[in-house]
Amino acid sequence: TFTKASAMFSIALRREQHTRQYAVSASQPSGWELTLQEDLERIKSVHFEDWHRVERAVAVVRLEIEGLTATGWRIEASRGMLLES
Repeated sequence: TFTKASAMFSIALRREQHTRQYAVSASQPSGWELTLQEDLERIKSVHFEDWHRVERAVAVVRLEIEGLTATGWRIEASRGMLLES
């Protein structure tokens, strides 16, 4: 699992008992990792070597978050620029 402290960007959402967390963190030895957790289980983890690919992936995450909040999910916490345009 990852922690908010290790994430460059992160956002946590909740709807009733369900949670989702997205995070972008630096990866060792190089690159970045985008991780999605649902109900505390890691669902997806993607490694990127190119920052521009991270930016595109974050744009997709933003759209997904917009859809989730439109259907009743609420943002519990965020860190970094994940939601900024």
